[in-house]
Amino acid sequence: MDINKIKEIIFKRDFYKRFAVVLFGVFLLAIDYNLFLLPNHFVIGGTTGLSIVVEDLFGWNPQVFLYITTALLIFVSFLFLGVKKTSISIVGSIMYPFFITLTQPLAEMLKPYVAFDNVVLLIIVAGSLYGFAYGIIYRMGFDTGGSDIMIRIVNKYLHMSEGKCSMYVQGTIILIGGLVFGINQMIYAILILVIYTSLMDKIIIGISDSKLFFVHTKHREEVQHFILEDLHAGVTILETQGGYTKEKTSILMCVVPNKDYYLFKEMILQIDPDAFFIINDCYEVQGGVKRRNLPFI
Repeated sequence: MDINKIKEIIFKRDFYKRFAVVLFGVFLLAIDYNLFLLPNHFVIGGTTGLSIVVEDLFGWNPQVFLYITTALLIFVSFLFLGVKKTSISIVGSIMYPFFITLTQPLAEMLKPYVAFDNVVLLIIVAGSLYGFAYGIIYRMGFDTGGSDIMIRIVNKYLHMSEGKCSMYVQGTIILIGGLVFGINQMIYAILILVIYTSLMDKIIIGISDSKLFFVHTKHREEVQHFILEDLHAGVTILETQGGYTKEKTSILMCVVPNKDYYLFKEMILQIDPDAFFIINDCYEVQGGVKRRNLPFI
């Protein structure tokens, strides 16, 4: 199996449709930047946040700063990450500063109509727009470069997880913004960050409409009967072995709609008070045999 060939096929699948969605996402990011982030000094991380800081400290044009840093980061990405990993960043990296320049006149026209007196409402709108835009970009398999490139380089050479590296990079930039614009602006930026990351996650992986149960019980037949005959759901029996005791046993795996979560959990405990179970959010179920209009796992 050629993994690189499979990756190439996936990347090319519906490319033009995905490309159009990415452009729309970048357009929304640019509007958000010109309407809310830059005028209100919301430094939420990345090169976007740094451009707001350098404008205030040195009077540099934030658009010029973004063009320069974009070119430098793409070059560094080619140098350290290679052509294939850089390719997912090129579109967003180039189009983002370009769209900021392109949408500036439009943002100036819209400002009188989106002037929020309530800072909470302003934070919600700015964060939601940012999260939605980034969510659809990432969902299409692209990104906008910037700090994403820095994070991937650190991840590759320092063997630090991307999540931890992102926390350090974004946290440092937000802290710099707080030192420049004050503690209030830093708190606003953190709130926007929380909103946009939460929304972005929901767009990328979807909203959980089911729960995935792994159940270990001595009353397997009763629990299995309840799942099949009362919940009308599917169930899979997984043969397992205890890591310490080496005892062979079995675990029931079942996807349950959210509306049946409480009933199923309490019924398991009624059938077997000593049952051990793990519950995870389940975002998507595909394939398998369907039983009574519900997925059979």
